Amino acid sequence: MTQISFKITSKDKKLKARAGIIKTPHGDIETPSFVPVGTQATVKAVSPRDLKEMGAQIVLANTYHLHLRPGEKLIKKLGGLSKFMSWNGPTMTDSGGFQVFSLGIGLEHGVGKLLREEEGEARPRLNKITEEGVTFQSHIDGSKQFLSPEISIQIQEDLGADLIIAFDDLESPKYNHEETEKSLLLTENWLVRSIKAHRRKNQLLYGVTHGGEFKDLRIKSAKFNDKYFDAIALGGAHKTKTSMYKIIDWITDNIDPQKTTHMLGIGEVDDIFEIIERGIDTFDCVIPTRIGRTGFFFISPSFGNTKNRFRTDIDKPQFEGDPKPLDQNCTCTTCQNFSRAYIHHLFRSRELLSYSLLSTHNVHFLVNLTRQIREAILDDRFLSFKSKWIR
Repeated sequence: MTQISFKITSKDKKLKARAGIIKTPHGDIETPSFVPVGTQATVKAVSPRDLKEMGAQIVLANTYHLHLRPGEKLIKKLGGLSKFMSWNGPTMTDSGGFQVFSLGIGLEHGVGKLLREEEGEARPRLNKITEEGVTFQSHIDGSKQFLSPEISIQIQEDLGADLIIAFDDLESPKYNHEETEKSLLLTENWLVRSIKAHRRKNQLLYGVTHGGEFKDLRIKSAKFNDKYFDAIALGGAHKTKTSMYKIIDWITDNIDPQKTTHMLGIGEVDDIFEIIERGIDTFDCVIPTRIGRTGFFFISPSFGNTKNRFRTDIDKPQFEGDPKPLDQNCTCTTCQNFSRAYIHHLFRSRELLSYSLLSTHNVHFLVNLTRQIREAILDDRFLSFKSKWIR
């Protein structure tokens, strides 16, 4: 049985940025690495073949969604997640903890993981949290469901992912210190139960750090996870990007630097540079396919910057007759074969191909950017490369 391991192969001389390799039963992952999200065992509008061709190394799927449909037992019967989705490479699954947040305090407070200036409408929560676990209604048919650390781990073992995440409680960015500490204590209890429930030796189990904006709680959580886990995922809610960067430093300063780290739900270009600079090895996000389906695409520094978030909208009238590719510096299949004018036409016509072409470009953009960052780390020129993007 193949054991999973992580080894740092190169490190920046002044920063925490590093390059490494995670060895898994389904292949090696060269880090840093962007992990495309395949919520329901598919990266929306992007085929496994396209993912392989663009250099994606690992895909993350959603425990909550796959449990409800089609069910982990069916996926196990058909050879496990990697084979089921014809990816045949390393896979990662989350714990369902974020869905617990989304159905509960996220609804109640009208917030996401990052507190925005324009908050959503507060609505009644659709779950109930106890020490034992979470009771909730299925978003598919309204049926009553229950998720606990033991059930979450069992689902992930049946799915057969290489990298899995312990069950956690995600705090609201609106919580005060007392409320955040209460949530953290619940998470710590669930993390220990996740460890006890985990049986498969060919899976790497990640602990999850929490603690909101509070330094003492974040450090406490970091040390707790470092004590019990061989891999650390950084979770929790954040009020601003600046506070998120500080939190990453608090955590990476208080864990064994030889352990691999994963940042949950990060995919903006500026964030990618900042988190890698602070010692993050892998990270996942739905952003590239989500914005692709709404007509947005990533652009390199010749046109993109932090103000426009390195993206623009194909629906703009200026692209109607534009013969250029989405990004002239991009080598993805979309940019090598199709013009802005054509994709503009497809999107205006609501043709499904537009969603696929835009999403493929966006995922490739982040996969390729992260690969270039890795090469910069190996060549000891991370900061000079960063300066070309983040001004």
